[in-house]
Amino acid sequence: MAPRYELLRALAAVADSPAGAASACPALGLADPGTAAHTDAFVLNCPPYAAVYLGEAGGLGGEGADRVAGFWRAIGLTPPAEPDHLAALLSLYASLGESAQQASRPAIAAALTRTRRALFHEHLWPWLPAYLDAVADLGIPALTAWAGLTMRAVQAERMALAERRAGQAASPLPLALRSAPPPAAAGSELSDLLATLTTPVRSGFILTRRQLAAGAGAAGVGYRIGERRFTLRAMLDQAPADTLRWLAGEAHRWQRRHAARAPDDPAHRWWAERARRTAGLLTAAAALTESIPPPASS
Repeated sequence: MAPRYELLRALAAVADSPAGAASACPALGLADPGTAAHTDAFVLNCPPYAAVYLGEAGGLGGEGADRVAGFWRAIGLTPPAEPDHLAALLSLYASLGESAQQASRPAIAAALTRTRRALFHEHLWPWLPAYLDAVADLGIPALTAWAGLTMRAVQAERMALAERRAGQAASPLPLALRSAPPPAAAGSELSDLLATLTTPVRSGFILTRRQLAAGAGAAGVGYRIGERRFTLRAMLDQAPADTLRWLAGEAHRWQRRHAARAPDDPAHRWWAERARRTAGLLTAAAALTESIPPPASS
């Protein structure tokens, strides 16, 4: 097997399970994060599923997972139980690359490379860089190192695929982004605003439980443990303007990240624009909230 594909499989194993991380990390030169940190990262804060970041509901399963399962079927494979899990996607990508290298006929190798490119363009690159940033934000040293190594490997794959496409038409915006639901609009109901902020493909950024805890501290409000929408609503109930300003700052931070990552890439320009729009909405909402006088006491 080519070392690049061995590397991708080892990186995938780290996200797969605590046992996978314990096995793969020494080979990668990384510290084993341990079960508690692995659960904190990959279960509680950053589930490694494409549907969470590209799906219209921002959660597991649903249309986002079905889209990925359809890709497996389109290339003649039975989807695994979790078709959009990062470990499954990176392993499939590596298998396609190895099969192309071993193909006896150039036409077969070219077809496998086109399939691998489609997998990368549609189901990995649109969400993985932002996801790795969110993992790094958790501040778990072993997984910050894993996220950095994975990002370098993914960027190398993008460059290799771009070289093969030299002289060809640019790829269109991935379907998940073309068909993404709109963000909240000015004057939206609170429920729609909460849905937007907890759905990355609507907001343009990833809001984890860990970030919400930090935001509660920044806004000077109590942090209520629970589902993210419950926690966020509690923050907005306690200090709406301060919470909205903090959220706007988060949106601006992610806008800069997206814009700096790959200025020539339509997917990340799309993410940057969506984060910019969300930041503008939140900034305006904070200003409006501050201008409304509190209700008179009885």
